[in-house]
Order: sequence, then structure tokens, then C-alpha cells
Amino acid sequence: MQNDTGRTTTGAEPRRASLGIIAGSGPEAGLDLWAKVLTRNQQLMGEAFRGDLDAPRVVVVSEPRLGLSMDLAANDAAVWAAMRETLDLVAPQVEAYAIACNTLNWYAPRIAELGLAAELVSFQDVLADWIARSGTRKLALLGAGPVTAMDAWSAYRDLPQQVEVELPGDAAALHRLIEDVKRLGSGHAALRPRLAELVAGLDADAVLLACTELPLIADIETDKQLVDVTDLVADALARRAMPAPAVLQQAG
Repeated sequence: MQNDTGRTTTGAEPRRASLGIIAGSGPEAGLDLWAKVLTRNQQLMGEAFRGDLDAPRVVVVSEPRLGLSMDLAANDAAVWAAMRETLDLVAPQVEAYAIACNTLNWYAPRIAELGLAAELVSFQDVLADWIARSGTRKLALLGAGPVTAMDAWSAYRDLPQQVEVELPGDAAALHRLIEDVKRLGSGHAALRPRLAELVAGLDADAVLLACTELPLIADIETDKQLVDVTDLVADALARRAMPAPAVLQQAG
């Protein structure tokens, strides 16, 4: 039987890679990444997309204890314990997964040492790929305190080896803004003007939104390029769940 795309439909659809999302720091960030994966999946499939049957299988686990990552140095043991429990839930069910938090991607090397069968699509790796493709030479880095400190606890501590990095003039104000997005919700009217002020004070033309709360309030007026790392991660995840080329060709 064929549907209105001209593609044959049977009870046995080709198996696609299952995807995972680890959320909790914060919960809205997991929803945001999931929505972006669905959107990117549809874009990649183009006219072959039929709707529900062509959405990727996604396993989402949102663990509130991962929110302790806002002070990662003080809470490493508790956060890692929560991460290990969450990995045990997600990894056996998927082929590829991401952690919907820039700060928590600090654990990417430690997770790699676990030898899990599922692939972690890390924020660091997709950003490095984007820098190489775009030829960007300078980036402003906006993130939570553990990220912008650029010390041993920052997931992006190696970023200056790839590109010139500008840090915010008032890192404490940025950290408070991120906490308020978590506390007040992304729809609160006071949040976007604060982000716009922080962005306006930067010299770099490209601004890396290196905290998953920031894209939730990034619909501001600015002449700078706002680079959402979660968009890059969503693209990488969606590509890993694409049907085989032969399946897509049947829609022609």
C-alpha cells in the first residue's frame, strides 16, 4: 500500500537509530532540544516526511538532581552519581544521546571511559565541527559560572585552542540571569532585556549561547550572530536517526 507521498507503507517500518536526551539541568532545556531534534528531522527528510511514522524514537530522562551542576565543583560527587543512574536508564535503550546542558558536558571524557555502547553526542564535539566549517576566529562565550570560569571545571576549557574567546564582563550577572530563567520560566518579561544588555556589551560578532537556558530567551534584537549549541546538537542527533538512503528514495 502507498500513502499520499508515494511511499510504500507496511506494518514493518525500517528500523532507525533510537535517540536519547538527558535533561534536568534544567527541564525546559530537555524539551527545547527534543523540539529541535523533531524539527531538524523533518527538515532533513524533506518531501519524504509522512508525519508520526517518520519521527525519531526518543527516550528522555529528566533528573532534577542534575540541577546541582550550577555549582559543579561543590557538587561533583552528587551530580556524577545522578548522571550514572541516568546513563543506566538511557544508554541501553538508544544508539546515540545528548546531555541537554553545557555544564554537564564536562563529564563527556569521564563518560567515554565507561565504554557504553551508545554514542554521546557531546556539545564540545559539535561545536568544534562548527568552528572548523564556519571558519570563525573569535567567539564570545556566554554560559553559567562553571563554564565561563574557563578553569578545570569548564566544559569549554580547551576552546581557546580552537578560537579566540571573549568572556562576559559581568559573569556573575550572567549566572544570575541563567538561574532566573530556571526559577521564573523562560516567558518572564524581565529576562530578555537583561540578555540583550549583556550581548550588546560584547565585542565579538559571534556569540556562543553556551547554556541551554539562554536559547529559550534568545529572541532579542541584535546585530550579532547568536550561536545556539543545542541547534548543532539537534542536527547531529537527527542525522544519526535518518532512514537509510534507499528508504528515502522510495518517496521520489
